[in-house]
This record gives sequence, structure tokens and C-alpha cells, in this order.
Amino acid sequence: MKKSLRLAALALLPLMFPALASAAEFNGATLSPLWGVPFAGILLSIALMPLLVPSFWHHHYGKVSAAWSLAFLLPFAAIYGAPLAGAQTVHALVEEYIPFIILLTALFTVAGGIHIRGNLHGAPGLNTAILAIGAVLASFMGTTGASMLLIRPLIRANDNRANRAHVVVFFIFIVSNAGGSLTPLGDPPLFLGFLKGVDFFWTAKHILPDTLFILAVLLGLFYLIDRYYYRKEGVLPVDPTPDTKRIGFDGAINFVLLGGVVALVLISGFWKSPVIFDIYGSKMGLPGLVRDVGLIAITLLSLKITAPKVHADNQFEWGPMAEVAKLFAGIFLTIIPVIAMLKAGTQGPFGAIVAAVTRADGQPDPAMYFWATGILSSFLDNAPTYLVFFNTAGGDPAALMTTYASTLAAISAGAVFMGANTYIGNAPNLMVKAIAESRGVRMPSFFGYMAWSGAILIPLFVLCTFIFFR
Repeated sequence: MKKSLRLAALALLPLMFPALASAAEFNGATLSPLWGVPFAGILLSIALMPLLVPSFWHHHYGKVSAAWSLAFLLPFAAIYGAPLAGAQTVHALVEEYIPFIILLTALFTVAGGIHIRGNLHGAPGLNTAILAIGAVLASFMGTTGASMLLIRPLIRANDNRANRAHVVVFFIFIVSNAGGSLTPLGDPPLFLGFLKGVDFFWTAKHILPDTLFILAVLLGLFYLIDRYYYRKEGVLPVDPTPDTKRIGFDGAINFVLLGGVVALVLISGFWKSPVIFDIYGSKMGLPGLVRDVGLIAITLLSLKITAPKVHADNQFEWGPMAEVAKLFAGIFLTIIPVIAMLKAGTQGPFGAIVAAVTRADGQPDPAMYFWATGILSSFLDNAPTYLVFFNTAGGDPAALMTTYASTLAAISAGAVFMGANTYIGNAPNLMVKAIAESRGVRMPSFFGYMAWSGAILIPLFVLCTFIFFR
């Protein structure tokens, strides 16, 4: 009886709020920049509260995220009406957040069901090799999949090292970000470009030199830094992980499921269907629905068929996934007015940013597109940021892939590469940080990490600008 009442209530929602279906869009040009305060608030909370009130943050970060979400939604509903606020919430959840979290959960679960058996010894050469392998895998199984597969064995290989934080920091730079720049499977911004009509192999053809340059410099620099620490500190007298005869895989069936995740993502991009479901003004296509249902099924199947010992050996836990899910729920909601103001172009509150990417002759400036997309992707979600500048550059994939190829390359590279500038620039960054901390690695604070990225990545991106985007 109770279930029937709940179903009836859901069925009546469209009748109770008929304006939801037509209120999904609003003009960001009419908004005040003050609407960005909740988004800035959640970013500052992520940056400062773990330092100032660590115990409170550890136990209540989900409530903090919810509070900032309500700080945007309640005033917005009071001023612009509940239908518009409801439509924006549904749009953010249905078209962006839920597919995002479903994919992350599937990759987190499946990769967490693969245990690389054996004790690797984290010397500089081996660590560099693992990062290089992760960089290659990232473009084919996604930065999240590659990160979740390799971060645990990398931490275990270095558990006899006194200083390990730099290993994880470079892992975020290389595997969780730059490595995913060559295919739409690698990073969500490129997948959105693929859905918009950019050819599957276009990015591999046009930003391969950029990617190889970035990765070569980062891998070489990492090797030198790791060798310095290794020679300075040596290793602990006792290795916490006992040696084994050989390296192997437990839970290897999850590699098949990982292939299923990749296949579902690819199918959702190539499959064109006229079937579209309207959910209170938000559109969900049949391919996307099939993909998400399939990913949920794969997640549940992985949990069912993976032996408990594999999860125990991997120290698999839901804490990192829960942290990402709760924090990014707040980010996806509070970012609504920020993205709307950016979409308003030169007429909006952030018109100066949009105008800065165009030269005096009206032609796009690839260098400015690279930095504008990159800087915003460092603090905003890089997928909608990519779309904003994709549309600012004309939004025509045929023209962007040919006449304005350097501009599209700059947008793509900026969105992917500069996601490494902060912990919140890309979802795997926070997941890797949480896993590392759960294994006893003392990771840098939010600003401490930015000190690393500012010292290493920013000069590298400046070089990249002069070499590739002049």
C-alpha cells in the first residue's frame, strides 16, 4: 500500500509543478555575481576546513556540502520561483551528476575488485614505469579506471618509503589527468566533445605532441625527484608488505567487466536514437539510459562475483567514493549559476573572461582558450567548462576540427591537463587523495597541493603555450 502511494505521488509530480517542463533554461546575463558565493563557499570549505577543523570536516563534510547547496537553492527558489529552481536541480542531477556518479562508481568498484598480488619495491625506476603505464591506460579505460586500478599497488609498493606524498602527487598529475587526453574514453570533457560530433580519434591526432611533451617532462622530473628522496631517505628496516614469489592478479574477471564499462560508454556515444525521455524538462536519451542501467548492472555484478578476500587484500572501502559523491553533489548544484553566467558570454557578469579569448580581428586566440579553459577547469567541473568554450568558439564541430583545429586542441588540452591544478579539478584527484590518506600517506593540504602544481605544472603549461598554442 505504501509503495503504491509513493508511486502515485511520483506520477502526480508533473501535475503539481507543470512549469518544470518549460523552466529548464534561464538567462545567466541577468544574474548577479553574488550567486557564485555558494560555489566559492564550498570550494573554500574543501580547501580550509580539513586544515582548521579536521575532525568536524571528517564527520560532517556531507552536511557542509548540503548546506552550501541549500544556500543557493533556497534563495534562488524564493526569488525566481520553485519551478525554475526545481528544473535546474533536476537538470543538474539527471543530465550531469547521476551519469557522472554512476560511471565513477562502476570504475571504482570494478577496478577495486582487481588485486595485483605480490610486493613490488618502489624504487624510482619502477615508480616511473607504473606512472607511464597508467598514463597509457588512462586514455583507454578513463582516468578514473586507471587511477583506481594502479593507486593501491603503487602505494603498497612504496609502503617502506619514509616520504611517499610526492609519488601520489605525480600520480594525480600524470595518471588522473594528463594521461586521459587522447580519446573520449579518457576524460569527460573529451567524451562530451565526442557526443557533440568531434571524431573519436581527433584528439589523438591533434594533441598527441602536446601530451607526449607534458608526460615526458613530468615523468623525467618525477624520476629525478624520486631518486633524490630515495637516496636521501633509503627504505624502512622492515617492509610492511611481505615478499611473494611472483606478481599476479586476483579478481581478474573484473578485467572483462572493465571492458564492458568501456563498451557501454562507446555505444552510448556512437548509438543515435530518436527515443528521448523528458524528466521535468530534462532530456535523457535511450543510449544514455541503457549505458547507465548497464553500468549499474556491472557494478552489482562485480560486487557479487568478486571474492571477499580480494576486497580485503585491496583494503576496498566506500569512503573515497562517498566523499566524492557528497562533495560533487554540492559542486554540481552550486555551479549552476556560475555556468549560466559563463554561457551568457560577453553579455554576462563574466563577459571579460569570454571576451579575452578573442583577438582584435575577431579570430579565436588558442593560447587564451587554453588558459581560460584550463584555469576554470581547475576549479569548476571541467566537462561543462569545456562545453562553454566549445560553444564560445562557434560550437560547429566540422569547423572546429578543421579551420579552427588549434582552438579546439587548446580547449581540449586546457580542460584535461589543468584538471590537475587542484584536488577538485577532476574527480579522480579527490578519490586518489582519499585512498592515499586511508593508507597512511600524509598528503598535502588543498593549498599545499596547489604549491606543487604551481611550481611544476604552471611553468610546464607556459612552455606548452609557446610551443603549441602561439
